[in-house]
Amino acid sequence: MKKMISVLMVLSLFTFVLAACSSKEDGKKKPAKLVVSTWGFADDFFRPEVYAPFEKKHNVEIVVDSGNNADRLNKVRQANSDVDVIYLSDYYAQQGIDEGLFEKIDHSKIPNIDNIYDKAKAPNGEDFGPAYTIAQFGIAYNPDEVNKPITSWKDLWSKDLAGKITIPSITSTTGPMFLDAASKVSGSKEFNEDKAFDQMKKIMPNAVKEYGQTSEFVNMFSQGEIAAGPIMEMYFGDLQEAVPQAKFISPEEGGYAVMNTVNIVKASDQKELAGEFMNYILSKEVQEKSAKAKVDSPVNTEVKLSKTEAKGLTYGDDVISSLRVLDMKFVNQESKQWIDRWNRELTH
Repeated sequence: MKKMISVLMVLSLFTFVLAACSSKEDGKKKPAKLVVSTWGFADDFFRPEVYAPFEKKHNVEIVVDSGNNADRLNKVRQANSDVDVIYLSDYYAQQGIDEGLFEKIDHSKIPNIDNIYDKAKAPNGEDFGPAYTIAQFGIAYNPDEVNKPITSWKDLWSKDLAGKITIPSITSTTGPMFLDAASKVSGSKEFNEDKAFDQMKKIMPNAVKEYGQTSEFVNMFSQGEIAAGPIMEMYFGDLQEAVPQAKFISPEEGGYAVMNTVNIVKASDQKELAGEFMNYILSKEVQEKSAKAKVDSPVNTEVKLSKTEAKGLTYGDDVISSLRVLDMKFVNQESKQWIDRWNRELTH
């Protein structure tokens, strides 16, 4: 009997050891999962060049949830996704912050923040995520289709451009920036809503239509339906492919900074890993790769580009310093009123 009990004990111990080993091996094989919500463009660049090295180093599988700003933010609002990290323009990021959807950032755990432009460090406040890229909102035009070079926002109001331009919809990311430019053109030093809307009424005869998606601008420009309009510099390459002589200018009053941010979703169960990812995408290594591939303009000041490499990018301290930055908290507070007024006074 004693012998039988001893055999059973040995078998039990053997089974326990096997189970422990199996569990340990399973742990090695099964990576963690990090869900990244982003726009989905340049996926053939991001997967091998950005995500794969991070996955290998951290034994993690990155799952991409793609879509536009509004749709992806709504998913987080409705808590029907498991997003850990979310990329959004600063305009939409402010909405998420105001609604308490994002985790506060401990900057001491994101050391690469120290190496990025000051404008990019905290576009929506010190407690929240940085901008990983900055684009410039300026003017593109076809010099063959205008009577004189465009140098200023006010040039878009010229009668020479009647029926030759497009403008961004007030509901688009850059709509509030163009409304601010209208206020500047009116002569007001500070933003003045009434003067901005009066100025907008004067430009409407020049506008063929408003655009909601930048692809609409590119199509109209490529097909010769428009000769000029305000657009983000990051899309200028698409214009030049169709119209090689096209020009992009920073208006003499200053272009606007369009900042794409990264934040950690409050409901994430991978906050530490999400912080590691945030620090990684701000690194010189990733920022340089993205810039040289013409995917994103760098914010890491250690990235040095040749003139050829920098072409088409919003690059350099002088350029970044010259850009105007809107207060997105104010924009979001006023946006509903602006949209209502735009529809009432400008849309026919």
